[in-house]
This record gives sequence, structure tokens and C-alpha cells, in this order.
Amino acid sequence: VLWGAREPGPGLTRCDPLGDPAGLARAAGGARALLCLAGITPAAAARGADFGDDARLALAALGAAETVGAHAFVCSSAAVYGRASGTGGLLREDDALTPAAPYGEAKAAMEAAVLERAARTGQGVTILRIGNVAGADAALGGWRPGFTLDAFPDGTTPARSYIGPGMLASVLGALMGALMEARDLPQVLNIAQPGAVEMGALLTAAGLPWATRPAPETAIARVAFETGRLTALVPVPPATPQGLVADWRADQAIG
Repeated sequence: VLWGAREPGPGLTRCDPLGDPAGLARAAGGARALLCLAGITPAAAARGADFGDDARLALAALGAAETVGAHAFVCSSAAVYGRASGTGGLLREDDALTPAAPYGEAKAAMEAAVLERAARTGQGVTILRIGNVAGADAALGGWRPGFTLDAFPDGTTPARSYIGPGMLASVLGALMGALMEARDLPQVLNIAQPGAVEMGALLTAAGLPWATRPAPETAIARVAFETGRLTALVPVPPATPQGLVADWRADQAIG
């Protein structure tokens, strides 16, 4: 595995996808797969970053992949589904996208640009719609003393499709392995462990105290992925609060 970043660091190849596309292609020379983890977060946008860079970064990755003959993986988000509930309460990859916030709109625009280019060029690409990653989420990752969660009229807290950080790494590695075995990969893939987990249950499993506040009308109670496409390629265990917390803590120990 060769890791690239704009800033130098141990074990990193320095490359700027937008400022030096030829350098990105050189760095990717000989690769069978190119994974684009770069994107604009809401926090970065609040500091002045341009959400439009989401599409530009993904297209730069596609360009490099085309040059070296690699399959491209680009990262999207559950945010593209917005307030949709899906069929039977599960969101499927072929559902219509209804983003409800600028971050989701940017990811949806990125997906459209990527799929349009792939259709023109024949470039192999898989869009990874990643659910909540334990520790990089609003619950475990955002917890502070006095932390509160939205509570809905039925007493539940927001439920989301989750994946642990170690499991995410394993899934990405397994997808690369499937590619090396010449297995067909879908163009769009939900990335999460099966099932949905309430944020309150996750904090309780972690032993972190929390309180509730009435959920505003804009709050989304449940975002649950249909994961059949993923589990047909990679064995992924169901999400449980205890399992996610254990994975998160193992990742913290490594870091």
C-alpha cells in the first residue's frame, strides 16, 4: 500500500491531486487500485473550503486511475440519502438521492460527475457510501462532558448505520482483494455493518454519560443502509454497540 498526502510525513508520498495531477498519476504508477479518501468536511467548509472540491478531487483520482489503468474507489456518504427512509426502512444504492444539507448535496454532485465520466471513458470506479464510523461520528467522536442527544417522542435517540474503524479498514482491504481476484465490483456500494445502532446505546456501551433534549423537527431519526451488495462481496458482522466500542477502543490504542 502506498499512501499519499499533500503534506510530507513518515511513510507518505507527497502529491497534490488538484495542483499536480501528473504527480498523482506518477505516484499511482503500477497500482491496480486507487483509493481517494480526500474530501471537504462541513468543518472545513465552515473555515472557507469549497464543497466543489469534492467533485474535483474525485475526478482527479479518476484521471490518475485512467492514466495508470487502475480501478478507482471514491468516498461518498450516507448524507446523499438525506431524509429518505428507503424501502422497508433500508436505504439501497439505487434509491433516488435526496440530500438535505450542503455536505450531502456536494457528495451527490460528486457522485453524478464521477458516474458521468466513467460512462464516457469506461473507467472502472466504485463509489463508497460510508455510514457513521465509530469514533469519527457525532456521538463517540463528539462526546464531551454534559453531552446531549436528540430524543424523539418514542424515547429513542438517532439510529444510524455504523462501522468500526478497524472493520472499515478490513472491508477496504477485502474489496481490493476482490478486485485482484477479478471479481466484478458495483459502481455504488453502501459501506456499513448490517443493522442500525442508536447513538444513546453506543454512548452507554462506552460508559460515557449523556442526557437528552427534544429532537427538533429537522432531526433525522434513522439512517439504515441495505448492505446486501457489500456482504455478497465481504463477510461483515452485524453492528452492535459493544462491538463498535471495542473496535473504536482498539483503534485508539493503535493510534
